Amino acid sequence: MAYDGIAVSNIVYELKSKFTGGRIDKIYQPGNDEIIFSVRSVKEGNFRVLLSANSMHPRIHITQIKKENPISAPMFCMVLRKHIAGGRILNIYQPDFERIIIIEVESMNEMGDLGIKRIITEFMGKYSNIILTDENWRILDSIKHVSHDKSSVREVLPGGQYVFPPSQDKYDPMKLDFERFKELAEEKTGQTLQAFIYKSYTGISPAYASEICFNAGLDSSDRVQQLSGENIRELYDSISKDAEKIKSGKFSPHIVYDKDEGVIDFFSLSSNQYGNSERKYFESFSELLEEFYARKDNQYHIKQKAHDIRRLVSSNIERCARKLELQIKSINDTKNRDFYRLCGELITANMYSIEDKADKFTALNYYEENMPEVEIKLDPLLTASENANKYYNKYNKAKRTYAAATEQKKQTEEELAYLESVLTAIDAAEDDSDLKEIKEELVSEGYIRAKKKTKDKKQGTKKSKPLYFVSSDGIEIYAGKSNLQNDELTLKTADSNDIWLHTKNIPGSHVIIRCGGNTPPERTVFEAAVIAATYSKAKDSSKVPVDYTVRKNVKKPRGAKPGMVIYEQNKTIYVDPNERFVQSLEKSVK
Repeated sequence: MAYDGIAVSNIVYELKSKFTGGRIDKIYQPGNDEIIFSVRSVKEGNFRVLLSANSMHPRIHITQIKKENPISAPMFCMVLRKHIAGGRILNIYQPDFERIIIIEVESMNEMGDLGIKRIITEFMGKYSNIILTDENWRILDSIKHVSHDKSSVREVLPGGQYVFPPSQDKYDPMKLDFERFKELAEEKTGQTLQAFIYKSYTGISPAYASEICFNAGLDSSDRVQQLSGENIRELYDSISKDAEKIKSGKFSPHIVYDKDEGVIDFFSLSSNQYGNSERKYFESFSELLEEFYARKDNQYHIKQKAHDIRRLVSSNIERCARKLELQIKSINDTKNRDFYRLCGELITANMYSIEDKADKFTALNYYEENMPEVEIKLDPLLTASENANKYYNKYNKAKRTYAAATEQKKQTEEELAYLESVLTAIDAAEDDSDLKEIKEELVSEGYIRAKKKTKDKKQGTKKSKPLYFVSSDGIEIYAGKSNLQNDELTLKTADSNDIWLHTKNIPGSHVIIRCGGNTPPERTVFEAAVIAATYSKAKDSSKVPVDYTVRKNVKKPRGAKPGMVIYEQNKTIYVDPNERFVQSLEKSVK
């Protein structure tokens, strides 16, 4: 479910009950498109509320997650602090069921006079924005400046007048009228029921339009023209019932899960269309959004920050692939090397019988049991001895080329495997410290030029730690998130009798079962294997082979790149990656 009008109504109902009359204490801007307020509520205590204009995950909700703030506050954050810090929240509302939330704040200006400011948050995909206006709707600033070049519909610039986004000729479902509903149905006969609902009424997403149809006992893919008068009434009643729930604040926020696919969607009202699928209900909509978006939002930010590193690694992978292709060609070009030697030896052995200026001769290959005849081409301008030397030279050249290309191919394959493991580590990165560690690794391996060391202005940057899990049997499991972590975990942290796991011939995390020398239960080994498969390049595959052995059987060759090891006496288990299951085992790092 998108962050639609129903979701907005749910969060407005929640925030209004908690924040009305509260004061905005502190204001932060941890990212380019998000703001965090610290609100001191008279009734409920202190809260932190997140306002996000992220194009992928725009939203507003109470948050418990602490984010790092930049050393110096961005301009928009400074403007907010100037105008609304210490201000009292008068009202929070949703205009006309739009995907817009307006927070009215009473605050003092530079002259000490009280005035009204409005924080307008628009949830509209790439056009999402956070806008600050005065009581006359004059824009003071916005987190995204939208000029006429970016949008021909409306500008959002300091000093301009705030104008609501175009309504697209939709109707407010909270003001539902049966006669008008019936007229619209008659006008849009060619549309599907789903399209008819979300295209006619503001704030209803396609997912919830399908739910409305299901609750009315109708198929959302049917055409409006197929509806009887009774069907139109049933559809109208279905929308009306949900509208009454929204007006009275009877929300039931929950996430719907599929046992195989994981998260399907989230809902504020019913989700009957998903039958017996698993549901997780929440006390508040904020808790739901926190859980639903936490990982998605983090992944988005990490992906943005990792863009340059990923591009560097990907270009090196392409370079290695091209080099490997040439090396394989060189090896294939030397496949006749043994024949060249044979020709030289047969010419030498039959030199007495070869006529002068002959361009070929036939000899018995006495190296094979049945001694087949071999036809050998000759250069008529050369003597038999010179022809023999020519073949010996071709053999020696091919032999050297083969040896060099084979060694180079081995090195390239090792480098390719290493770079693939780095790419997998980038995908598994969860925060800035993980990316920092990966970058340091690439610097140490010579892929990134080292910068001159400067004193870090912000002290105490946390060190990245391995992932920590507890199996269903209560046994600790660790997984590395980078090659440096993999080395640290396997070679230093793990005891010699711990169990080590890794996907077979597939880049991925090193996984350690801390079993204290005891044989772990089969269930724990299985769960650790699922973790290894989930944190590997094969995370989207099925029946992934995972090798496991005692840690003492794992060795690191001299000169091997970070994360690269060899092992023996292993067993193999086949498992399906399962991110949701793995998350259920994950705990806070000790």
